[in-house]
This record gives sequence, C-alpha cells and structure tokens, in this order.
Amino acid sequence: MNKYQNDKRISPMISTIRKNLSACIAAIGLAAVSLIPLQPAMASGDLLVAPTRVILDSQRGTEVILNNIGTEETTYRISLELRRMNDLGRLDEVAEEDATEKESTALSLIRYAPRRVTLPPNQPQAIRVGLNNLKDLADGEYRAHMMFRAIPNTASVAETQDAGGGLQIQLIPIYGITIPIIIRKGNISASAAIANPRLAQDETGANLFLMDLSREGDRSVFGEIYVTKAGQSEPLMVAKGIAIYPELDKRTIVVPITAEQAATLNGNVTISYYEAPEAGGGLISEIKTTM
Repeated sequence: MNKYQNDKRISPMISTIRKNLSACIAAIGLAAVSLIPLQPAMASGDLLVAPTRVILDSQRGTEVILNNIGTEETTYRISLELRRMNDLGRLDEVAEEDATEKESTALSLIRYAPRRVTLPPNQPQAIRVGLNNLKDLADGEYRAHMMFRAIPNTASVAETQDAGGGLQIQLIPIYGITIPIIIRKGNISASAAIANPRLAQDETGANLFLMDLSREGDRSVFGEIYVTKAGQSEPLMVAKGIAIYPELDKRTIVVPITAEQAATLNGNVTISYYEAPEAGGGLISEIKTTM
C-alpha cells in the first residue's frame, strides 16, 4: 500500500470530511452512516435540511424543509451563492464579480421565499423554491447553491459582560448548510467512467480509497459507488453523494476507510457507479479490477 502524503491537497479535504461526518452523527443521533455523509436530510449544528439536492427542469417549483432540532429558538438566513467544484470534489465559493456568465444566469433564475425564518425547537418550515421565465434560456445545466445560516443570538453575547467592567469576548459558532439548486433545460445528457482505483494512506497513516471519475456531456452526474467482491452478498464499501459538476471533466474521489475495510478491498473487486435511488438507480459506469 503506497502512501498518499505528498499531495498536500488531500489532507485538508480528509480533515473536512471527518469533521463534517462527526457533526452529522452528533446532530442526527446516528450510530453509523455511509462513508460519505450525504443523506436525504443533512444536519449541521441544530439545523436539519431536506432534501440535500434540488433539480428543477420546468417552471413548477418545489420546497426545501428546514427543521430546528436544537433546544432553543433560532433564526436562520437563507441566501444564494456560487460554488465551483475543484478536482478533489471540494466546492469553493465564487465571488459574484468573478462569476462566469452561466453562473450569474443561475443566480438570476432562482426565486425563493422566505429569506429569513425563526424556528422554535422541533419546528419545521418550508422554503418555496421556483424559477423565473426560462423561455429565452439556452439549453444546458445551471447551478447555484442555497445557504442556510444560523444568526447568532445577540442577547446571549450581552449576558456575558463582566460585572466588574472588564472586557470579555465570546466566540459563537455560526453553522451553515449549502445545497445545490440545479436547473436543467433541453435535451442534455452525461456519462462517466471510473479509472485508477487504489488504496493509500495519508500522512497520519489513515487508510484511504481513491479513484478517478471522469465525465462527458453537458450536465452533471450524481450517484453512489459500490465496491463488491464475487461470492459476497454485501458490498465491501458504499460511498453516497458522489457528484461531478459540468465545470470539471475529471475529479479524484477520496474516501476514508478503516484498516479492516482496506484489508477486505484487496484482491479482485467490482466497482460500480449508480445513479441515486431517487433518479432511478441506473448503472452509470462499472469496472472490474484487482487492488
């Protein structure tokens, strides 16, 4: 097994994956989740959001449901922002002045309400999402990301003032979740291919499963990776929520795995990339290989 420690892009991403996975487990109360923590509902801090991905291909709108799973009333601000996927799958924020024409168009297409909500504990709220007129829009896929961010309670800061007149500083974490809002128009399609699957380790010795995923076409692909071995009824590994967006032709998939999982992956395996169940679950790409 070769070490993957020379690529400095990998380590920050692994740390982020582990941090987000821990936050999701703590917030939802799950004992275990898939290796990539993307579920029909996503949690961050005390906010639960469902669905985690919206596709609009007509004028008919949809709803995104927010739920405050905390113990205190919280106010959330909803906004749109632009993000681009890099070759490791991270979504980097894009300033509006640096946006491409297609990215700017995506922002102008999406309408939503309300833009600010205050939720008591265990109180759901629907955010209505729709599109402006698509009549003159060129065929293709357009995407912006909807951000849900908690607004800190200023009263809690005031309560920490030192009675003796001293200055105290309280750091309040601000939680946020982003989900993609994808607009598709026209007869567009995409295909994907798997290449170069391998086992590796980061600089801490943690085990990784990596593979390259390439894309062709004029829209994104999104799905789940299954690694199976002949004669075994259960998959050796499942990674959900694997996307590659149109700004990329290829990206590297990086999945943290345990030492036990790494051992089971040695030998002859089949690696399959399927559409998400809600999209039909069809096979996108598959390879048989020896690891």
